[in-house]
Amino acid sequence: MTQERRQDERRRRRLARQQQKRQGRPVRVDGPVNDIEFGGVMGWFQRNTKWVFLAVIILFIGGGVGSSFYTPSAPPAPTPSATPSATASSTASATPTASPTPTPDPSIQRIYTAAPAMNLDPNKKYSAVIKLQKGGEVRLDLLAKEAPQAVNNFVFLAKNRFYDGLTFHRVLPGFVAQGGDPQGTGVGGPGYTIPQDKNSIPFEAGVVSMAKSPATPTVTSGSQFFITLAPTPNLQGDFAVFGKVTSGMDVVQKITPRDPTQKSQPASDIIASIQIIEGN
Repeated sequence: MTQERRQDERRRRRLARQQQKRQGRPVRVDGPVNDIEFGGVMGWFQRNTKWVFLAVIILFIGGGVGSSFYTPSAPPAPTPSATPSATASSTASATPTASPTPTPDPSIQRIYTAAPAMNLDPNKKYSAVIKLQKGGEVRLDLLAKEAPQAVNNFVFLAKNRFYDGLTFHRVLPGFVAQGGDPQGTGVGGPGYTIPQDKNSIPFEAGVVSMAKSPATPTVTSGSQFFITLAPTPNLQGDFAVFGKVTSGMDVVQKITPRDPTQKSQPASDIIASIQIIEGN
C-alpha cells in the first residue's frame, strides 16, 4: 500500500469513528483492538479508565480506614460518689481551734512503745467513772467479753492516769462527744493503735466506742473514744461498742459543743479523772 493510500484509509476510519460517535453507536471498524472506541457513557469510561480505577482504589482503602476510626467504644462507667456522713474519726481534716494542751505532768506517761498486754480477768466486772473538771460524773459499764481489746486498753490507760487533764475536743450535738487525745487536736494518741473488736451491739444513745482514722479501718486509735449523744445506726459495722452509760447521761449531753474544724470555738471540757472499778 502506497503512502497516499494509507493516508486515505486513516482519514476514512477517522471520519467513520466521528460519524458513529455522533450517532451514539459503538465503533466497529476494521483495525487493531486498541483502535476500537465506544460512544456515550461507555466511551467516557473508556477514555478515563485509569482515573476510574484510581478512584475505586481510593474509595476501597478509605472505607476500610474509616471503619476503624468510627468504631464506637463503650463509654466509661460512671464512678459512684460516696455520700458524706458524720464519722467518729480520730483524724480531723482541719484543726484551727484545738483544745488546750494538757499541762505536762511528769508523773503521767503519755507515750508508749506498744499496746498493753491483755490483762483482763474474765471473772470480773469492769466499770468506770468519768469526772469532769467543771463538775459532774458519768458512769459506764465496760463490756469486757464483747470488746476485750478496747476494754483492756481503756482500763490500762485509765489506771495509769493517761486521761487525767485531757479534753472532749470534738462534741457534735446529736452525734458524739469525742475525747482522749493528748494533743487536743484529734490526731494524737498514746503512740500505738489497737485491733478493732467486732460485735453487733446497737449504737444507741449513750454507748462508748473507740475512734479511728479512715486511713486505717481495721485498727482504732490507742486512746481516743467517743460517747454517742443520739442513736447512730450508721456507725454499726464500722465501729464496735465497748461500754454503755449507766448514769450521768444528762452530764454527757451538757458537754460543751465544739467542732475543731471551725474557727472561734469555745474551750473544751476537761476530764479530771477516770476511775476504774473492778468487781464480781
